Amino acid sequence: MKRLIVASAMFAIGTLLFAGPVLAFQCPKLIGQANAAAGNRFDNAAYTARQKAAEAQKLHSEGKHAEAVKAAQDALKAIGAQAS
Repeated sequence: MKRLIVASAMFAIGTLLFAGPVLAFQCPKLIGQANAAAGNRFDNAAYTARQKAAEAQKLHSEGKHAEAVKAAQDALKAIGAQAS
C-alpha cells in the first residue's frame, strides 16, 4: 500500500513538472494564430482578439503559461477562430 502511495505521488509530481514546459511551447503558437486570424481586420472582434493576444504574450513572458494559454484561446474565440 505504501508503494502505491509513493508511486502515485511521484506520478503527480512528474505530471506537474511536465505540464509547465508543454504549456510554455503552446503559448506562442496560439498567440500567433490569434494575431493571424485578426489579420488586417479593423472590427471590434479583431480589436478584442489583438488585446487578448497581447495580454497572452505578457503572461507568457512572465512565465504564467496556463493563464497565457487561456488568454490566447479567448482571443481566438473573440475572432471566431479555432485553435489548430
